[in-house]
Amino acid sequence: MTTKKLAMAAVFGAASLVAMTGVAHARDQIRIVGSSTVFPFTSTVVERFGQTSKFPSPILESTGTGGGMRLFCGGVGASHPDLTGASRPMKASEFDSCQKNGVDQITEIKIGYDGIAFAHSKKRESFNLTKAQLFQALAKEVEVDGQIVANPYKTWNQIDSSFPNVQIEVLGPPPTSGTRDAWVELVMEEGCKEFPAIKELGKDRHAAVCKTMREDGAFIEAGENDNLIVQRLDANPNAFGIFGFSFLEENLDRIDANPVGGVEPSYETISSGDYPVSRSLFVYLKNAHVGVIPGLKEFVTEYTSDRAFGPDGYLADKGLIALPDDERSKVTETVKNLTPMSKPTS
Repeated sequence: MTTKKLAMAAVFGAASLVAMTGVAHARDQIRIVGSSTVFPFTSTVVERFGQTSKFPSPILESTGTGGGMRLFCGGVGASHPDLTGASRPMKASEFDSCQKNGVDQITEIKIGYDGIAFAHSKKRESFNLTKAQLFQALAKEVEVDGQIVANPYKTWNQIDSSFPNVQIEVLGPPPTSGTRDAWVELVMEEGCKEFPAIKELGKDRHAAVCKTMREDGAFIEAGENDNLIVQRLDANPNAFGIFGFSFLEENLDRIDANPVGGVEPSYETISSGDYPVSRSLFVYLKNAHVGVIPGLKEFVTEYTSDRAFGPDGYLADKGLIALPDDERSKVTETVKNLTPMSKPTS
């Protein structure tokens, strides 16, 4: 390395040290943002950590997966969060944003599995839906008689005559939500594969048709607060809602899950992979803050302890589907070593 490069490295190293020293003086509480789906699990760990450790309870904010990634990748220092929850993997574009802003060491922590429920009030009966039928109900454009047209379906029986003659009304998450991303990937993109004319479309047009939710009132963006969706389903028995399995578990006195592909979401069907709308959940750790923000390493160690995210852990009581034993061991080792993640492929 040249003398000039050595001098520049020393300057940047000193600047980083000053910045991180500022973090220590600025706050002594862990700050966590991210997914509304991961929120109840992290909240439980926060409560347990505050009660059992010598550190103050972390500050936790539900911002949605996309919003959490933007905050997390904003930079290193007191004004930026230490952790973010995500109901989908980090995207390559988000990883690049982190790197650009100096967040160059990130530990990806897979905490477990979750299913996405297509739920309704207990005041009405379920009817079995396929991914193709859900696509027909929720896409902005669909295939009808070999043509791609604006979605004409207003009632469920227009999609299948055996379905009830009630208006299609589905409450779901906004584009900033990891649940929305997962729903599009697991249901919309899979469902559109059943239609020959859509399969023949060019790449960009195909992506637009398969991924775009309808905007005519049949699909309603209900924000990041899944509890509001539950309340609205209770008030309107004809409506359906899209949200994580944990919220279904918490509200089984008021709502039921609708089968998808003949399978209802449960701990067993999600864990086995039989339920077709399931996904992995994550927490991302900013390694540069470890050792500077008091209790940060201890917090993620608690989160990935067997008493927390194990099959009989306290997060299972909240609806988290535990990882298999070997995968949990790998996650625990990753946290112990603060192993940085590689750039995602997509």
